Amino acid sequence: MRDRRMFQKEDVLLVDGYNMIGAWPELAELKEEKLEDARDRLLDMLSDYQSYAGLILIVVFDAFRVSGAGVEYRHRKKFSVVYTRERETADECIERLVGEWTSVKRDIYVATSDLVEQHVAFGRGALRVSARELFHAVKQSRTDIQTAIKNDKQLKKNPLEGVLPEDVQQRLERMRRGLGDS
Repeated sequence: MRDRRMFQKEDVLLVDGYNMIGAWPELAELKEEKLEDARDRLLDMLSDYQSYAGLILIVVFDAFRVSGAGVEYRHRKKFSVVYTRERETADECIERLVGEWTSVKRDIYVATSDLVEQHVAFGRGALRVSARELFHAVKQSRTDIQTAIKNDKQLKKNPLEGVLPEDVQQRLERMRRGLGDS
């Protein structure tokens, strides 16, 4: 990993969606009640993370046993969600996407805890990220975002600070407290 954010701006992160759902505690619990809720929660979490990290993100869901040509759409206009084609596993789709996105200008990461898929992706030039590593990166991004929001609010307690001369600020503060204008 390069820095706290893990990825650089032009990097591509391919995520095995159902693998994350099975590996992340909150999502595994949701999956037991309703798989669709777990998928939606994963996409929400990754949406926030994608905004934070600024990388190219593609989430792949296995639709191997579902007939059809496969579906791809943009989630909240931020990143791509792919449901694989009929008779195509998520692993096969991810391998294909690694080939399509390979470039000397960026790194490609595959987020899965499937060891076979990690080895195949690595063999095709992608870097591996375990479900646990991505989970911790997403959690850390949420913490960083909350800290930034808190710090921003603290900095803006007095919006006139730095705009008005100190003596004028002091006079206004005395007036606000009802201590007169002197």
